[in-house]
Amino acid sequence: QVQLVESGGGLVQPGGSLRLSCAASTNIGSIARMGWYRQAPGKPRDLVATMTVAGATNYADSVKGRFTISRDNAKNMAYLQMNTLKPEDTAVYYCNARTFGQDWWGQGTQVTVSS
Repeated sequence: QVQLVESGGGLVQPGGSLRLSCAASTNIGSIARMGWYRQAPGKPRDLVATMTVAGATNYADSVKGRFTISRDNAKNMAYLQMNTLKPEDTAVYYCNARTFGQDWWGQGTQVTVSS
């Protein structure tokens, strides 16, 4: 079982930055893929970014060039650096770990982009 705890969300003005963190309860060096998803009210949960254990990344088109995913296997942490935030980035952001075909989720952290 993998437990994930997100932090770092909050209220930020358009154009601002936030860094989300995800703390895992296990050695993420053995987790094939770490990722971030988001869900806005009334919308499905969508992929934001993923990173494999080998370092390959994948980003949603809407965040390319603005968001950066990273992982620190030694600290069992994953991060999402979000720059040039837009109101449409407002959502609950969820950390995801995929291993042996199973998905694990954190409880989510709210990100609100508003002036």
